[in-house]
Formats: sequence, structure tokens, C-alpha cells
Amino acid sequence: MLAYPGCFASEVFGIPDLLTMASHIAAANATRDPLYDVSILSPRRRVVASGGVAIAVVPVRQVDVLVVPGFELYPRLDLDATLTSLGPEIETIRSSSQSGVALVSICVGAFLLADAGLLDGRESTTSWLFADRLADRCPGTDVRPEKLVVTDSGVTTTGAFSAMYDFALGLIREHNGSRVARATARVALVDDARPSQAPYVDAELLPATGSHFSQGVKRWLDQNVRERYDLGLLSATFHVSTRTLLRRFRGETGQTPLGYLQAQRVRMAKHLLETTERTVASIAADVGYRDSGTFSAVFTRLAGHRPRDYRAAFGRSAEPIS
Repeated sequence: MLAYPGCFASEVFGIPDLLTMASHIAAANATRDPLYDVSILSPRRRVVASGGVAIAVVPVRQVDVLVVPGFELYPRLDLDATLTSLGPEIETIRSSSQSGVALVSICVGAFLLADAGLLDGRESTTSWLFADRLADRCPGTDVRPEKLVVTDSGVTTTGAFSAMYDFALGLIREHNGSRVARATARVALVDDARPSQAPYVDAELLPATGSHFSQGVKRWLDQNVRERYDLGLLSATFHVSTRTLLRRFRGETGQTPLGYLQAQRVRMAKHLLETTERTVASIAADVGYRDSGTFSAVFTRLAGHRPRDYRAAFGRSAEPIS
């Protein structure tokens, strides 16, 4: 584990703790010892993590896998200055990669890998909240914000915060087998079957994108979210051709008006599934879908769960849903 100033201490210790549990479970089942040797490394003599937590570190040495935790990336943070201050860590990451070490980032630790030049030409992921920011900073990488763990040519990146456990369980599964990984997940109360970050995305938390034109289109779509999507009507409303509307909207937002509308409808449906016991068909109609099958297909693609499965996982009601 690579510790550095301002990193999340829980991400430094979370993976070693889960590996420790796996070691005990493997020993209890008389399987071969996993031989995990974990150290917390740093090119610095002292490290104070986020929240003022002092972390004992040892000098950087040759390892098989180097895991880079995330840090506190908040709106007012000067990201350029922060990454510049982490020059020794970025150089450690770069030289480790050149030595054949497998690199892993947790959450926004991906920004350190990007500045070390390791994400160019590779697929990657990070916290869904900062995926667009990573793509802007490192245009050479194909950011997949829906994925929990992405491994491409010896470099692994993970989604937000708790995706460190998805990576760790994958490591345990690889070295100790699926039975030990499954048992470790049960003991730790960690979900070992999460397919995607998509169910956790909250569009209201994402930074606004686009300029005056696309913001106007978005407002109109929000006001007419339950109406049938009509590209011709939308274009006429803004006095442009359909081609111009699609080109300008995509240029400002990176998506189509229909894609934006579908995402808004799914966001509304998520809220209704979480907070009411209304039928899926009723919710589909309320967010603009006459056909519940079409709604289910769109919802599953964007949310990573079928509507009923999403309700079972995230619904606030303890009562069974018929």
C-alpha cells in the first residue's frame, strides 16, 4: 500500500484487513496459505492521512503489487497543486511500473496513475462522481464509470471508495479460490456480487455540464419528462435543425438529448422504487413510458439492476413487495 499526505487512511488499511480475514479463513479450511505480505510504503519519512491520521510507513521497496489509495477530492480543491505536491509518489508509481510491478488505484487514486502516464491507451475507472474529470484530465484513457474494477495490461483501477473491497475479493478469489473469497465476503458483510457502480449514481450530485444552449434544452426536457420524446418538436422549439440540435447538445454535454432524458427518467424511477410500493408498470407510466418492457430495458441498462431487483436492494420499505 502506498501512503501519502491526505490519502484516505481507511483505503490504506481496508485491503490489508480483508486479506487478513481471508488468511484466517483459508487456514481454517486447510487450504494453502495465501502468502500475503503487506507493507505500507512511502517515499517520505512521515505521512499524515486525511483527517489528521498519522500512518507509520517504511521505505519504498520492490513489491509484486502496489496499491494507490484515493484522497479527499472536494469541489474547492486545487487538483493541479495537489498532484504537483505528490510528485515523489507519482515518480514512485512510474518507476514501479517500469520495474514490472502491477499497479492498482482505489477510487480517485486513478488521478495519480494518470499523472504518472499509466492510463494512456488503457481502459480505466474511478469514482462515478469524478469520471468526467478524469476523462478531461487524461483524454488518452477510456474511462468506464459504470465499472467497479477495470484491469488493462497490468494496471487496475477501481470505482468509488468501497470498490476497494471488490478488488480485494477478486485478489482473494484469484489466489485462494472462490470459496474463500465468498466466505470472506460473508464474514465481513461485503457484497461479493456487485456488477456495477451504476445503481449508486445520483445525477443530482454530478457537476453541471454544458452552456446556455444545452442548459435550455435540459430545462425543456425536465419540464416535459413525462411526454413522448419528439426530436422534431424539440428542434422546432429551439429554432434549429435536428442535426444542429444533436451536434450542439453533444458538443456541450457529451450525450444526446434522448440519453439525457432517459437518465432523468431513470433517476425519477429510482426515487419512486426506493420510497413507494407502487407497481413497476405504474412507475414506468409516471416517468414517461407507455410500455413497461421498454422502461425495464432502459432502467436495467442505466441502473445495472432490473427495477424489482433495484427495489429489493435499495428500497426503504421493510414490507414485502407483491
